[in-house]
Amino acid sequence: MLNIRIWDRLRRLDRSCRCLAQTYGCGFDTVNSQRHYSGSGNTTSTKLSKRSKDTAETVIIGGGVVGVSLAYHLSKAGQKDVVLLEKSELTAGSTWHAAGLTALYHPGINVKNLHYYSIQLYGELQKETDQEVGFHQCGSIRLASVPERVDEFHYQMQRQGWNKAPQWLLEPDEVKEMHPLLNTDKVLAGLYNPGDGHIDPYSLTQALAVGARKYGAEIYMPAPVTGLKQRTDGGWDVETPHGIINARRIINAAGFWAREVGALAGLEHPMVPIHHQFIITSTIPEVEALDKELPVIRDLESSFYLRQERQGLLLGPYEHQDKMKMCDDWVINGVPPGFGKELFESDLERISDHFVMAMELVPVLQTANVQSVVCGPITYTPDILPMVGPHQGIQNYWCACGFGYGIIHAGGVGKYLSDWILTGEPPYDLIELDPNRYSKWTTRDYLFKKARESYGLNNLLGYPKEERPTGRPTDRVSGIYDVLLERGAEMGFHAGWDQPNWFAQPGDDAGYKPNFRRTNWFRPVGRECEMVLQTAGIIDLTPFGKIEVAGKDAHQFIDRICANVVPKVGCTNISHMLTPRGHVYAELTVTSLTPEKFLCVTGSGSELHDLRWMEEHKVHGTYDIQLNNVTDSLGCLGLAGPKSRDVLSKLTSEDMSNDAFPFLTCRRMSVAGIPLQAMRISYTGELGWELYHDISDTKALYESLLQAGEEYGVGDFGTYALGSLRLEKGFRAWGSEMTVDNDPLEAGLNFFVKLKKVLARWQ
Repeated sequence: MLNIRIWDRLRRLDRSCRCLAQTYGCGFDTVNSQRHYSGSGNTTSTKLSKRSKDTAETVIIGGGVVGVSLAYHLSKAGQKDVVLLEKSELTAGSTWHAAGLTALYHPGINVKNLHYYSIQLYGELQKETDQEVGFHQCGSIRLASVPERVDEFHYQMQRQGWNKAPQWLLEPDEVKEMHPLLNTDKVLAGLYNPGDGHIDPYSLTQALAVGARKYGAEIYMPAPVTGLKQRTDGGWDVETPHGIINARRIINAAGFWAREVGALAGLEHPMVPIHHQFIITSTIPEVEALDKELPVIRDLESSFYLRQERQGLLLGPYEHQDKMKMCDDWVINGVPPGFGKELFESDLERISDHFVMAMELVPVLQTANVQSVVCGPITYTPDILPMVGPHQGIQNYWCACGFGYGIIHAGGVGKYLSDWILTGEPPYDLIELDPNRYSKWTTRDYLFKKARESYGLNNLLGYPKEERPTGRPTDRVSGIYDVLLERGAEMGFHAGWDQPNWFAQPGDDAGYKPNFRRTNWFRPVGRECEMVLQTAGIIDLTPFGKIEVAGKDAHQFIDRICANVVPKVGCTNISHMLTPRGHVYAELTVTSLTPEKFLCVTGSGSELHDLRWMEEHKVHGTYDIQLNNVTDSLGCLGLAGPKSRDVLSKLTSEDMSNDAFPFLTCRRMSVAGIPLQAMRISYTGELGWELYHDISDTKALYESLLQAGEEYGVGDFGTYALGSLRLEKGFRAWGSEMTVDNDPLEAGLNFFVKLKKVLARWQ
């Protein structure tokens, strides 16, 4: 039970912190060095110490740790004319008040590469720049206090071999040995990362700035960006109070100002600042008496992190979504003028439950004095992950924003984007951070709901095939969404679409019930696979990305971007877009509709990822074509299985025989009186067709197929069955068996890559 004396002290501290935040903003001391209070952003001088450049290869907007890391990496790699513009002073925004945690762990295997690189860089940065960074590699332990969390740890360990970062499981007594102040009565296991720890964000940023200047980058402050205008050559005029800089490219690294910078370029980035609080105690005798620094603790069920701060402790909770607070008014009205190194009023009532749980886990907190409370803005996207990379639909505009965990991401993202900019391709797969995973369906209402959900579920169990329901469905709705729900569809989320994962029939255990062992959808998915193998099934494939390439240079363009030959009119093939070093950037199903018109189909998650790549090559090659994204207007139903020909034959007068309609051909035809483009292809590996039609006709087409297939036992199947069937057939999937990490030969795509075509191109 909460000690009344401590709670009274917290309440008094809360009131004093609110007054301090209202009057001054505040800073605080860290283990590593001192954070520097600078007051309001309005107090900074408006004059530059030197004249700014007129031209730049890259202009980075924002002087937080991510922006400065970009300047450091680009200049170190040899790029000339790198300019960073900061509106007030370095670290203003979220960097200066961050808790500074550095973690090798991440539930996804790709983002771990960022973490690993950052930690390696931070360990060497002091030697390189002769600047103290205050890096403490005390290790960290994630605690499991429920059996399901232990399963999650085992699940993560089976994936660990993919990464270089060390990680291993701990028994409760090993946890106690590493952190003697813990009450481990409820601890079942620990997941330990020896390279983890924390760093002083201010000192880290300043060290990166020293390195950036050393390698030739220019850092201007105060230099707020007041306008962005794209030139006809694709470059940018970056307007500041000190003049205009002509830049080849710009990178938006403006933190919680990134929305406003994006708006200058006509973009609306889905991100919102969240109020994040942490408590710092004064000296605790039991901590002071220790021989070595305590590892960072993450109590996942209680949703807080805990680390040593000097001779005391720092506690940072992630409160429930019903209690957390975010700056939705900043999204609507903009960031308050002058906000820079200020803090919000603290609100300890919101985190009181977490403090109670922390005192149970670490009993010395019960008698500790709280020295300060920090409550500052951190930026969240709908899915927590930042937006990193070039933006679709606009030339030479790059994102490095939306960081809720910018300290650990900064080093890796600086290196990742630097390599991409200099080589013309991403150094490894990181599509989960692609800014183009969001689009016009990402409304403000969706942003607010999902950001609240993501923050509140920060330490939720990370199951495979995770689904989160808030904010769904979006504006992207298939013509049979409601019908499929009535038929038992259990939906999965794909780039704004809700698409059936599987179907629950009467008697099935319905609902989303994930598990690290056997799930409730195991047998229903097996039933769907059996149906497709024995008769036929219908699947809604409307979420596929669908891009039309049209114009007099369409054939030449497809020939240039794809490693396979260009299909003849009326034919379809599987093609791959390769990077300059020959890695698989994307997989497309390419259909030649006319000599000057092609339909390129890709996965739902790579729709704008692939379109951006195509736009880039269109510009560089000066092709006379139009790229039309028809994803939202063109529905698609898949019909697959040995009886699929019989079903279609009942609904059309066309000859559906193998001789008349062979594999990998397409035909404009009518089915049940509905005009459509039928392609003889199926990802299931069985006989089948994909039927592309106006999305307004989806319901009528679906009902006609069901009715025609009733005598054969035709029914629905979802993406889980589709995935199982394609694996059984040996079909690869982009994002799984092939990514930009692989070349096509490594992925077993020899058949689809015409090497002589490439040689002929350069002869």
